[in-house]
Amino acid sequence: MESPLHALKDLFDQLGLPSSGREIDRFVAQHRPLPGDVALADAPFWSAAQARFLREEVAEDADWAELVDHLDAMLRA
Repeated sequence: MESPLHALKDLFDQLGLPSSGREIDRFVAQHRPLPGDVALADAPFWSAAQARFLREEVAEDADWAELVDHLDAMLRA
């Protein structure tokens, strides 16, 4: 099994967000639960650039897509 290219911390860095474990937990707690009818990239807490990044990475099934999906699941739990 291949190791992921990026970690969740790296995704938060890429999004320009605080990325320590505690800060990631805080972000998730603050924005959870994301309603089922709202796509992750359409959530109101993203900037336009962040939303575009999330949308593009998933659409292109890029290196970040797996982590974007993981963040999506975390926000819906």
